[in-house]
Amino acid sequence: MRCPVNAYKKLNRFYDLFTGSDQALIVINADPDSIASAMAVKRLLWRRVNNVTMVRINRITRPDNMAMIRLLDVSLVHVSKIDPKDYNKFVIVDSQPSHHELFSAYDYTAVIDHHEDTVSNQIPYKDIRPEYGATASIMTEYLKAAKIKPSGRLATGLYYAIKTDTANFERNTTNEDMQAFHYLFKHANIHLARKIEQVDLRLEFLDEFKKAINGYVLSRNKIFVHLGMLKNPDICVLIADFFMRFNLVTWSIVSGIYEDKLVIIVRNDGFRKDAGKLLNRKFSTLGSAGGHKSMARAEIFVEKLKGLVDIKKEKHLMNWIINQFENKYKYAKHK
Repeated sequence: MRCPVNAYKKLNRFYDLFTGSDQALIVINADPDSIASAMAVKRLLWRRVNNVTMVRINRITRPDNMAMIRLLDVSLVHVSKIDPKDYNKFVIVDSQPSHHELFSAYDYTAVIDHHEDTVSNQIPYKDIRPEYGATASIMTEYLKAAKIKPSGRLATGLYYAIKTDTANFERNTTNEDMQAFHYLFKHANIHLARKIEQVDLRLEFLDEFKKAINGYVLSRNKIFVHLGMLKNPDICVLIADFFMRFNLVTWSIVSGIYEDKLVIIVRNDGFRKDAGKLLNRKFSTLGSAGGHKSMARAEIFVEKLKGLVDIKKEKHLMNWIINQFENKYKYAKHK
């Protein structure tokens, strides 16, 4: 893997932000790409700062994410367990401050991400490349520029992150992603990565799959599913990906209510479509919404839906969601 010329400049600018007395906090919304990218930042800052702590704002419930943390021995604590006053430098990777209300509690030193740029220029350092398929690809360039050979665990994490975020190079992929993946392949434990990848289902998910299969709505190549009250919102992701495997399905929209929020997961085939922009346009005034061209997520506080839809009536809520995507679609024909 040939390191881009400007990677050395970016690395030196990044390093200039830190001193040996710094207490650094890396903040993420934990998923494979953010976990691996945080691991890379921690490795870059090793021996350059006094201490590095990685924290997550979310609960980790997906089996593959749990397996990744366990098998790669990742030290990752929940944000509620730390005191921000104990740190003077803050880094956010694979997300941006505007992506979640819990991110706004910190005065960031650096932002490194591959989503669309929404970051204030007041932040000292930002490296945002929306054309990249994974933040892990960006972090691999940093490691190369620093002449750091990744350990087996770090290489495995970055390798798996690129594989996951690009859906095996089926979406949002650049030559740089391919080069990073090729480089990491030589250092990663492929058997360990496969073990992480295969742990993605639980028996308790079967009821939701049954409900989805029995109650989906098909409208003009779009599959809609509403699961009602959720024990685990990650099931929406699994079911959305599941329905994209079917012939002629170009959009998969799966929703459910978790705690006090309506969660909407969107997948599409990426052909002349932009799920992230669509969700941002439709739902950003009601909650957080955004993502990539072929995959996106919205989370809306139930309180904000009052007067718009009766959330207690699942079919009514289903029809409301369908109408956000199908303007002329009046009534859902439920299977």
